[in-house]
Amino acid sequence: MTGDEPWAFLRRHTAARIAMGRAGDGLPTAPLLRFQAAWAEARDSLKSSLDAGGRAAALAPLGLPVETVRSQAADGAEYLKRPDLGRRLHPDDAARLPRGDWDAVFVIADGLSVRAVEGHAAAVVAAALKRLGGWRIAPLVVAQRARVALADDVGAALGARLTVILIGERPGLSSPDSLGAYITCNPAPGRQNSDRNCISNIRPEGLAPEAAAFKLAWLMAEARRLGLTGVGLKDAAPDLLPPAPAAQEPPSVPPPAVPH
Repeated sequence: MTGDEPWAFLRRHTAARIAMGRAGDGLPTAPLLRFQAAWAEARDSLKSSLDAGGRAAALAPLGLPVETVRSQAADGAEYLKRPDLGRRLHPDDAARLPRGDWDAVFVIADGLSVRAVEGHAAAVVAAALKRLGGWRIAPLVVAQRARVALADDVGAALGARLTVILIGERPGLSSPDSLGAYITCNPAPGRQNSDRNCISNIRPEGLAPEAAAFKLAWLMAEARRLGLTGVGLKDAAPDLLPPAPAAQEPPSVPPPAVPH
């Protein structure tokens, strides 16, 4: 191989910016413009606001009730400056969540990439529900200005034994639409990150939603069997994706409420 051919071969196998060339002491115009476009795309993803009503409507075909909640961050600026407020559920919203005998709750949260949530969350939930026959699934919860730990407050308010939060990850220069899934057993305020399991980089160019849903359902089943998540629960899911079981009808009527 001569000239640029070795680098051209490597560039076909990575999204990393390698061997961009140079013009004097800077980048050539074309790769520079691509970098600036990726930077703008990442910033736009970070600063976008989640349309909670629109997300609720998009999730309605899954057949579960949908609740919308907020964190204690008043706006996007405070959310970025005060991560602690994004971890706590607004008390008004906590009071109206329907408490019940739930095995699990799915929380769909904006996090740091609304684009990831809008693009991939519904597909992951739909595929996971097909593998959770017999589970008592709480109403889906759409959360605005949320951090991962907000799901602890949501799960505690609902009385769910397991929480799964699908949340937009910090956008990168080649991955502005990366979705993360965090699973926590026995959710309660004050849980540590070591108490959770994480599935990262869910997107077509990373871990495809169907494969992520299989891994998610596997971890949920193991968490229920063992009664734990986090460092004590190892991801030993098989690499080969088995076919999804026949579609299960999601619960249309919530079980009887459990008094607070």
